[in-house]
Amino acid sequence: MTGPRRAEDWGQDVLAVMDRTIADPRGWSSQVWRIDEEGRENDRPSFPFLPPTAAQVRAWTYPITASAAAELLASLTQEWFFEIRPVRTRPDKDDVMADARTVLSRFGPGAVFRTSSDLARDSASPDFLAGDLSGGRAFTSHMMDVGLIAVSTEEVGVFWSFNAN
Repeated sequence: MTGPRRAEDWGQDVLAVMDRTIADPRGWSSQVWRIDEEGRENDRPSFPFLPPTAAQVRAWTYPITASAAAELLASLTQEWFFEIRPVRTRPDKDDVMADARTVLSRFGPGAVFRTSSDLARDSASPDFLAGDLSGGRAFTSHMMDVGLIAVSTEEVGVFWSFNAN
C-alpha cells in the first residue's frame, strides 16, 4: 500500500496508509482483502495492524539499504515455513530481484527504507535471502509478521507479510 507524504513526520504517513485513510497518490489500485473486512469494520480501520503511534513506528523499525530492501521485498512473497522454492534457490531469482527493485524504484534514488525485521537490528544490510522468512517487532496480533517501509519526499510505501497460523 502506498500513500502521499503529507506530514513532516513520515511515521504519521505510515499510520495513514495502515489506516487506509488515504489513496495511492498515483491512482494505482490496491487489493482490498475481504478476509480483513470484518476486523476493519468491527475492530479498527488499521486491522490487522495494531494501532501504534508514529513514534512507535519509528522506534520499532530499523534502517536498511536499498539492496537489502529489495531482498526483503522479494522474500515477503515466500511462505513463512517450509517454503518449497525460496527466492535464493529459484532459477528466476534474478528476475524476482529485478521486479523487487522495479517496485522500489517508484520511491526514487533518495528513498529511505526501514524494516521491522530483527535481522536489521545490528546491520543495515542483512542478507534477507540467506534463510527462511522470519519476523521481528510485531505490528499485528498475528503469530509473526515482518514489514518493509519505503519513504521518499513524495510517498510512503508499506509492504507486509503476516503469519496468522
